[in-house]
Amino acid sequence: MIPYKLEQKNIKNLYIRIKNKTVIVTAPKKMDQKTIEEIIKKKSKWINNKLKEEKEELQDKYNKEEFVQIIKKNIDELVKQTSLVPNKVRIREIKYAWGSCSSNKNITINMRLIKYDEEIIRYVILHELCHIKYMNHSKEFWKLVEMYMPNYKEIRRKIK
Repeated sequence: MIPYKLEQKNIKNLYIRIKNKTVIVTAPKKMDQKTIEEIIKKKSKWINNKLKEEKEELQDKYNKEEFVQIIKKNIDELVKQTSLVPNKVRIREIKYAWGSCSSNKNITINMRLIKYDEEIIRYVILHELCHIKYMNHSKEFWKLVEMYMPNYKEIRRKIK
């Protein structure tokens, strides 16, 4: 039997969720223990898969100093290569994207990239630099990305 935390509430259906490697079962107050355990048994494959996924969540690949150095090195190399120069580069936690480029040519790189290989970080930096020239995702934009990183589609799939 899978260990779980049981919450009983005034609800109609049983719900199972995984949070911080803990199985949480929310069941109707009127549901008996035997029925709850039968449902958990039926859902054990799903539960075990979810627990495995949570364990395999990405760990940081670098410490913050190393990450900042990787960003700086790749920015410098890509600016030389592309002649696309940002005004400012920031590293911060972003919820909506891996990076962004403002109309003022300020680039922000997502701190969450600390969990990824350098080629992915380099792709995101290149992507944002290309927005300096094209502030959209037009054909011309993607051609520019491809010119400097012919395998960008393959790399892009790794972070989608």
